[in-house]
Amino acid sequence: MTDTAPTTDTEGVTVPVPTADATVAERDRVVARVREHAGRLARELARLQGGDYGRRTFRVDGGEWTLKYEAGDLDFLRFEGRSGLDVYVVSQKTDPDAADLATAMDHYEAFAEAFDAHVDSLRGVLDGVPETFPDVATTGEVAAERDRIVSRMRDAADRMAAELHRVESTEYGTFGTTVAGTRWELKREADRASYVRAGGEGGVYLVSQYAPPSPGDVRTYAPEFRGFVEAFNEELAELGDALDGVEL
Repeated sequence: MTDTAPTTDTEGVTVPVPTADATVAERDRVVARVREHAGRLARELARLQGGDYGRRTFRVDGGEWTLKYEAGDLDFLRFEGRSGLDVYVVSQKTDPDAADLATAMDHYEAFAEAFDAHVDSLRGVLDGVPETFPDVATTGEVAAERDRIVSRMRDAADRMAAELHRVESTEYGTFGTTVAGTRWELKREADRASYVRAGGEGGVYLVSQYAPPSPGDVRTYAPEFRGFVEAFNEELAELGDALDGVEL
C-alpha cells in the first residue's frame, strides 16, 4: 500500500502525493534484522579467523556475499549478484536501495547456509594435532658467555673513554679507526663509553646503553676488537711522541 500526503495546486485542487515512508520503514526493519544476524556471524568469523579485522567472501548460486568485520564487529555486508547487482546490504555509510535489497535478500538464506558450511568444514581440523612438544633448549650458557665477553669489552671501552677524557677535557667525544677493512667507532660521554660500533652507520653496536649484541655478532667482531684497542694505544703513543722534546 502506498502512503499519500495531500497537497494543493495553484487552483485549489487537492492532489494526493505518494510518500516513501512505508517503504523506507520496511527497508530499515529488514536492514536492522540483517545487521543483527550478520553481526553475530561477524563475531563468530572473527573468533574463527583469530583476529579483530578481516573479511571473507561466500559464493552462492546467485552471486557472492562479502562480510567484513572490524574490531570483531560487522563493518559491512555486500552482495554481488551474477546479474550485475552490487549492493551493500549493511554499511556504515549508506542505506541500500529497497529494490536492490529485496533482490539480495532472495539469496540471504543461501549466504547463511554457506557460512554454516564453512564452519562445519573446519570441525575436526585440529584432530590429531600433537599436544606435547619437545623440551626447549636453554640459551643460558650462550647468553652468559656473550655477556662475559661484552663485559670485558665494555671495561676496555670505559678505560679508553677515561683516557680520552683526560687528554681532550671535553664532555663528549669519539674515537674512530679502521681495522681489517671495518670501521670502528667509540663514542664517550665524559669518561664513560656510550657505545662501541663496528661497521659504520647501520653497523653493529657491540657496547651499548640498550640491548646487547647477538652471540653471532660477538663471534664475528670480538677478534677485531683487539685491533681496535691496539689502534687506540698507538694513537695515544703518538700523542706522547708529539710532546717529546718540548721544553719550557
